[in-house]
Parts: sequence; structure tokens; C-alpha cells
Amino acid sequence: MFTFLISIKASRVVCASLFLFFICLQGCSKPSDTQHAKFDVVPSFIFNGKTMGTQYNIKVLLPPNFARSKAEVQSDIDALLVEINQSLSTYITDSEISLLNQHPIGEPVSVSDELFYMLSLSQKINRQSDGAFDVTIGPLVNLWGFGPVKPEGLSPSQSAIDKAKARVDNQSYQLNTLSKSVVKKANVYIDLSAIAKGYGSDLMAKYFVSQGIVNFLVEIGGEIFAKGVKNNGSPWVIGIEKPTLAQTGAVQALLVSNVGMATSGDYRNYYERDGVRLSHTIDASTGKPITHNLASVTVIAQTSAQADAYATAINVLGPEKGKKFAEKLQLAAYFIVKENDGFKTFYTESFTPFLASK
Repeated sequence: MFTFLISIKASRVVCASLFLFFICLQGCSKPSDTQHAKFDVVPSFIFNGKTMGTQYNIKVLLPPNFARSKAEVQSDIDALLVEINQSLSTYITDSEISLLNQHPIGEPVSVSDELFYMLSLSQKINRQSDGAFDVTIGPLVNLWGFGPVKPEGLSPSQSAIDKAKARVDNQSYQLNTLSKSVVKKANVYIDLSAIAKGYGSDLMAKYFVSQGIVNFLVEIGGEIFAKGVKNNGSPWVIGIEKPTLAQTGAVQALLVSNVGMATSGDYRNYYERDGVRLSHTIDASTGKPITHNLASVTVIAQTSAQADAYATAINVLGPEKGKKFAEKLQLAAYFIVKENDGFKTFYTESFTPFLASK
């Protein structure tokens, strides 16, 4: 249907949990009466539903003389989400990524432009982060119970961890740019869940632009792409949520437009085993869930996929190494760190332009 469609259907995507939420779809600022009279006549569509094991929320402001009905646009959204799922979900046995994982070692396999882009971007960020972001981490994700394969019993043994860890190698698949093909050099299991929802938001944004819609806010499981402005003509307002189930409200309000945004942390996606709370974020260097005190990190980037992947990498690295990594790449990153008496926050210089006054 759409030339840019790919596929995913992650019934449960297990990448970094995102703590982003809409302060409100029209933002928390209160425009003057004059502004409101000028902009509130702009018609809008609001869409929400379930996808990738999470929920999506979308608001679009319609351009003049937009001829399509809400039902027609909803139908397109549904079709696009099915396509995204059918490409990138390891929960679907015949998805594009699952078929790649099942493909024989050493035999080239052609993939869609979209999947090729995802794999290329993943390798780039893997190199930049010295392995902190690694999409071949699937065996460890499954071993610890955060993938489609659910283990039974106690925490995995060290020997089981070592065996799964031996399969984690971002160099175990090779990309051919000319033929858009992939060759597995080992028994690799690629899991794109730490970037898939962000890329889904990007593809949704691309669809709306193709329809002539230039003011919208797309959110899939906390991964956001914002374009244009809201009804009062100002940037979209997003809040970074307090990283604890015991508190509600926003730590910081942000003004965003024409950017992607993602947050990585573990307070919403974890489980307890043997009396120990286990984060869903796995450190490929140890083969185990992360244990540092970084509660969450929010990244703003050119695309939501980039923000998603960089946030995951920083979450694996932890607050000190993560901050150095973000500063080295001049990433816009906002950190919330656990302390004995609560939380402390800090951010990189590149994040400053997005801060809304409290």
C-alpha cells in the first residue's frame, strides 16, 4: 500500500521501557484568547490503540481542504502497523526478522530497504557505543525471560549465561549495501526491540507527511516523533515522567518539534526472580541485567529510531559513562539518577534548547 512500509508485529517489544507521556496532546501552556481564537478552528484527528505489545497515541492537525475521513486514515494506520510488525517482531515466526534469524549461515538473503536501514543503523550505534547497543543480544534477552521464549525456574546459571553470551556478536552478520542483502556468519539471533518502536514512530510520521499533514505528534510505547506545532502555534509539549511507580507527574516539561524522542529505563519493565528485581535491559558485556543507579535517560535526536537506540546504549553504560558518551557525540540527553533520598537530574548542553520553563 505504501512504498515505505516494512513489517513488525511485536506483540511484546522488550526494549528499554520509556517513561515519556503527553502532558497533554495540546501541551500544558495556555495561549492567550487571541491565539486560541486563531488556532482552535484547525480540525484534528486523534488516534489510539494497541500495537507492539504497547499502546500508540497520535494527534494530527489537518491541513486545509483535507479530503480523507478519519476512518480512512485509521485504516491506513492499521495497515502500516501490521506491516511494521510483520517485519521486525521476533514474536512472529514468519516475520522478516524471524526468517532472517532462521536463515542458514553463510547464505545471502535479500531484505527490505527498511530492515536493511535498521541493521545498518544498529551496527553504526554499536560501533559508536563500544558494544553497549547490540541487536544480537536476543539469546540473552530470551534467557532472562524478556523475549518470546519464556524460561522456567530460577535465574540462569553462569554456564547458561556464558553459552548465550557467546552468541552475542554484532560482527556476526554482514551487510551488502549494493544488493541490500545480509549474510549471517554465525548462529546469530537479532532482536530489534530496542529500536523498533522508535522506527515505527518514524514510519508513521513519514506516512502523515505523504498525506500532506505537517503538524502532528506520534507516540508508540513512549517513543515519539513530533512535527510542526500544536493548535496554538507553539511546539508540542512533552513531559518526562518521574521514574517510579509510587509517584506521578512530570520531572521536566520539554518543547519539541521536528525531532524524535525516547526514554530508556527499567521501572516499568522488570520482574523479580529469587527475590531480586531484574531490569529488562541486558548488558552484553556481562550477559546480565544492568544494576547501576541510572533510573532513566531521555534522548532527543533527528529521528525516533536514533533516539531509541542511543537511549538504550546510554542506559546500558550507566550515568557516568553514559554522560561521557552523550557529550562525545553531542547528543541531547537528560538523566535521572537514583539516590538514597530520591533522584537527581542533569543533562547535556545539547538538551538545553528543549527545556520548557517550570
